[in-house]
Amino acid sequence: MQTNNTAEFQKPKKGILLVNLGSPKSTNVKDVKEYLDEFLMDEKVIDYRWMFRALLIRGIILRKRPAKSAEAYRTVWTDEGSPLIVITEKIKEKLQKMVDVPVEIGMRYAEPSIKTGIEKLVAQGVTEIVLFPLYPQYAMSTTETVVEKAEEVRKEHFPGIRINYVQPFYNRENYISCLAESIREKLPAQFDALQFSYHGVPERHIFKTDPTNTCNLNDCCSRDSNPSHTFCYRHQCYKTTELVLEKLNIPREKAIVTFQSRLGNDKWIEPYTDETLENLPAKGIKNLAIVCPAFVSDCLETLEEIAMEGKEEFLHAGGEQFHYIPCLNDEDRWIQVLKDLCDEKLNEFYLV
Repeated sequence: MQTNNTAEFQKPKKGILLVNLGSPKSTNVKDVKEYLDEFLMDEKVIDYRWMFRALLIRGIILRKRPAKSAEAYRTVWTDEGSPLIVITEKIKEKLQKMVDVPVEIGMRYAEPSIKTGIEKLVAQGVTEIVLFPLYPQYAMSTTETVVEKAEEVRKEHFPGIRINYVQPFYNRENYISCLAESIREKLPAQFDALQFSYHGVPERHIFKTDPTNTCNLNDCCSRDSNPSHTFCYRHQCYKTTELVLEKLNIPREKAIVTFQSRLGNDKWIEPYTDETLENLPAKGIKNLAIVCPAFVSDCLETLEEIAMEGKEEFLHAGGEQFHYIPCLNDEDRWIQVLKDLCDEKLNEFYLV
């Protein structure tokens, strides 16, 4: 008598989880405070001991910042909701049409959480997940915290699933070509400089992620074959810039690299975006184009901080033309890059 062992030999089902930063569920001060508490209390974001972190964030920052942040969110909020969430959903929908495995989204902070995204995939029978942190460059406050959180969730709630992580893609040819073409199409005909504004991180984060303990925040970023580069956010930002400039055939002297969104009084990597915007007109740069390649989807940090506040700073200082270049968002060429990078990791499951 034969037994049916079909279930026993059934192939594992694969899925994709796209992970972005996250957003408050509304512009209500209470919701913004709840979001900021989860975000800023992450030890990978503000890397102090828990007690000092709690005193700083809950005792000082969260007393005034939520109201100010809520006001900022209101300037970019759409009828559909948070731009970051809305755009990530659109990316998911487009990617889903291009792949034959389930696709869900998760946010590192707030909802839909990483746990929620995995639950949705598991409910569809998925046992092997390609998790894609939507950050081109590696940083402990982005890629690292996403991977650690996903592993924590997997071990606690889904021990039977496997996760394969897409690595930072800051220097991948397909991504660089995609980014360069997107910028090329949006550049004004005439501009004095192209500014690359990346999200900033405290200097100590660069040292903490350096496995060689040799970083000097200077010439080491440009050395060839430096093992620190795999985990150096600063190097990866400069490398992205260099490769994009090559594609655009723009001379290095016409480009500016800066870092935005610093918080508190700690030393963050320089030069700072806001100070640079205030100083450029005095140096003869009156017609400026600016792009934010640390982000793949427009959000508060690009729409409010750069396209609105940054523009005001530049024009007030004597600038004449300020041209913000949007993120890749749900452009079709970017969705193709997403698919290609996910396919690589989906195929790796077969090799294990």
